[in-house]
This record gives sequence, C-alpha cells and structure tokens, in this order.
Amino acid sequence: MARLAQTHGLTDVQQEILATVRDFVDKEIIPVATELEHRDEYPQQIVDGLKELGVFGLMIPEEYGGLGESLLTYALCVEEIARGWMSVSGIINTHFIVAYMLKQHGTQEQKEDFLPRMAAGETRGAFSMSEPGLGSDVSAITSKAVKDGDEYVLNGQKMWLTNGGTSTLVAVLVRSDEGHPEGTAPHKSMTTFLVEKEPGFGEVRPGLTIPGKIDKMGYKGVDTTELIMDGLRIPANRVLGGVTGRGFYQMMDGVEVGRVNVAARGCGVAQRAFELGVSYAQQRHTFGKAIAQHQAIQFKLAEMATKVEAAHAMMVNAARKKDSGERNDLEAGMAKYLASEYCKEVVEDAFRIHGGYGFSKEYEIERLYREAPMLLIGEGTAEIQKMIIGRRLLEEYRFQG
Repeated sequence: MARLAQTHGLTDVQQEILATVRDFVDKEIIPVATELEHRDEYPQQIVDGLKELGVFGLMIPEEYGGLGESLLTYALCVEEIARGWMSVSGIINTHFIVAYMLKQHGTQEQKEDFLPRMAAGETRGAFSMSEPGLGSDVSAITSKAVKDGDEYVLNGQKMWLTNGGTSTLVAVLVRSDEGHPEGTAPHKSMTTFLVEKEPGFGEVRPGLTIPGKIDKMGYKGVDTTELIMDGLRIPANRVLGGVTGRGFYQMMDGVEVGRVNVAARGCGVAQRAFELGVSYAQQRHTFGKAIAQHQAIQFKLAEMATKVEAAHAMMVNAARKKDSGERNDLEAGMAKYLASEYCKEVVEDAFRIHGGYGFSKEYEIERLYREAPMLLIGEGTAEIQKMIIGRRLLEEYRFQG
C-alpha cells in the first residue's frame, strides 16, 4: 500500500532499483505465483527475469560484475519479492549468503573465480549447516573432512538445503580436526568448503548425492533437499578463506545477514496479507454494508497495519546497522524475531477477514497461510533469537555492582 512500509533517506539509485523490482513483482510474479506454488513448480521464467535485472549480483562489488549495493537495498528488494511470492526470495537468499561469505572471507583467487559468475547468475549458491539430528545446535555437527594429500575427503549427511538441486555451488560446514588438537572447542574445529556440483538430483558429482525434493507444507517451488557426502574429494584450495577452523565464524556472519533477509521476507509477506485483507474487507458485504465498516474489522486492520510498519522499521534499522560496519546481531535477531511473529499474526488476521473463502485454494491468502510458518524457524527459531537477544542485552547492560 502507498503509505505502509516506506523507507526514508533512500538515494535516487535505490529508489529506481526498488521501483524496477516492484514493477517486476506486480507484473511477473503475483499473477502466476499461486498457480506455480500449487504445482510445486520451480519458477524458472521468474528467475531468468531476476537474472536480467541483476538481482543475483545486487551486493557483489562492481569489480566482480555486480551492482555493489548495500544490505539495505538488498533487503528492501527481498521485501518486494516476498510480497509477490516468498519462495522466490528464498532462491535469492541462499545465493546471496554464499556470495556475501565469499566477499567477506574468501581468498582473492576464490573471489575472482566465483563472484563474477555469481553476479551473472550463472553460478547459483546454496549453503549447508544443519544435519538430521542437530537442529539449531550447530556445535553438534558430525559431518567430517579428513586431509588426504592436497585434498580433503568429506563424509556425512546434511539437511534443509534451499536450492539444493538447482544450485551449482554449495558452502558446506563440516568438522575438520586436522590441525586442531583433541579437546578444541567444537566451533573452533569447523571448516567451510566450497563444493561445486552439477544441478539436478541423484549423484551430482562423485561422492555427492542430492536426493529428491523434500515435500513441504508450504514454501513450494523452491527445492529443499538433503545432501549426502560419501568419500567426496575436495581440493584444499576450496577451503573458504584458505584456512581451516574458521567455518563456524564465517557461517555465523552469513546467517547474521541472512536474518535481516528473513525479516525482510516476513515484512513482504505481511504487507501482501494486509493488502489482501484490506481489499477483501471493502468488497465483502454483511448486514447491509462492507465488512470494512464494522468496527471489529477496522480494529483488526489497524493492528495489522501497525505490525507491518513496526516490523519494517526494525528490519531497516538492522540492515543500516550492518551497512555502517557495526555489529548488528542484536538488531538482526530482534528484527527476525519480530517480523516473523508479526507476519504470522497479520497473515492469520487476513485469513480470518476472508472467512470461509480464506480456506479455498482459489484465494491467495491460503498460500500465504501455509508459507508464513517457515519464517518462524528459518535462520533460527524464535527461541534461538531470544537467546541471542538476551545475551547481547546482558553484555550491553552489565551490572556494575
């Protein structure tokens, strides 16, 4: 809507980029999103359009063929894309996190090799931390890399890869005890490997298998998969940054900006839910007048709009904090937590406004109702965010007794 989720202080270039993305979303994504989602069909035409717009290289420096834009610009674009279809923003997010990790932590050779291809959308990224038995406990990773001459041999099973099938480059976090004596803290003996592969399913390179897509309640279209490594051999020059033992910190840096992205997705989905709710409330009549004229519905719309505004403001603050070069884990955690929770609530209120029709697959709100829950767990659950927020607050407000 014209008055909701506005961002002040944007440059002319930022405004032009956002206007272009918004126009693409309105014309190319929203009209086809629900149909593609119901078929669980990968949105290839949409992805090709975003490649032409340069979205895959939005934050990649100009020297590597990207647009060199800020995290704020990227987050606002994600907000617009998620307003059209959240699955598309997920395709962009995992690619973006890998590109960000390469930009921040990669060797010069790795940057020159991968970033130009990623900016063009020719190489598409995915990243992998989680495993079947660990959930949010990253320190419990059991997948392992063992040094063998000039290579490492990787074994283990990873879980919940967005873009697992369509990606051609996966940043994989595994244990690497080589060079780290027994008793070393788990997070100091983890390494990120840059694994190149063919797109598709099955054995995509010797020792690496991507089983078929995981069937999900929502967040369809995008492929979510497992990753199985069985004697996967990776050259030593594919260790991110060239040094083992830094993988945990590299991944956490990537996830931190990823949380801003998830907050932006929550803002976009919530904004679309509000648009659908306020529109339907003016079309649907009961007791002789539009339901928007009933005070109960007006109260609901007021609460929804306020939540959209609050979540957007926190997301923008977290992005600007990171762009300034400051630590933003507190702001990112707060933004992700609030935006995902508010998104769920706004979507549910829009669903209630639609009444029985909200339960019908003919109405877009049904899709949003199934998509919103993913944001509650993606990039860390609400409980994980609260732990991060609580610890940071105790650092900032340490009792001086």
